[in-house]
Amino acid sequence: MLKIAVLVSGGGTNLQAIIDGITNQTIKNTQICVVISNNAGAYALERARQNEIDAVCVSPKDYGSRDAFNDALLAEVQKYNVDLIVLAGFLVKIPENLVKQYEGRIINIHPSLIPSFCGVGFYGLKVHEAALARGVKVTGATVHYVDDGMDTGAIILQKAVLVEEGDTPEILQRRVMEQAEWVILPQAIDMIANKTVTQANEKLITLK
Repeated sequence: MLKIAVLVSGGGTNLQAIIDGITNQTIKNTQICVVISNNAGAYALERARQNEIDAVCVSPKDYGSRDAFNDALLAEVQKYNVDLIVLAGFLVKIPENLVKQYEGRIINIHPSLIPSFCGVGFYGLKVHEAALARGVKVTGATVHYVDDGMDTGAIILQKAVLVEEGDTPEILQRRVMEQAEWVILPQAIDMIANKTVTQANEKLITLK
């Protein structure tokens, strides 16, 4: 059984996709042990409570320094002895100590086809604003492992989404979530849980 912690800052639609995937068994052999948010008002925490999952807020505002917050976040994750950390819209830079402790065991969903529109400053609606400003015809989402860079870890899955005439950032964001994020994030977790993908030497290996 793959035990996971889901880290999220907002409404938790990707969290809901994971919960639904476990319920309907498109994600097999997986248990969400805890949902952690940096935002006490995040609806994701309510989604967790409604599904009888531990819901925890660890906010930088509650600590005197960033190092203290980083240590508290690591300690909270460690309490649950998880096998995998899933970043599902977590708008906080992942602390170096967490990346080091869980090397090769953290994945992230990003709302573009990496390496396009990723890295520092590209998050949330900003990604879709940039895609529309550039005039791309195709965008999408990427699930990747997290390393010590910003959106630089090995790619597990990507799914393309067409940009349509008249799209606003909000409309495009919703389409990317519905057609890509909510599809490939559960799929990637299932692949890891059932050992059909692994990471070695910074490269991704798909197992037959």
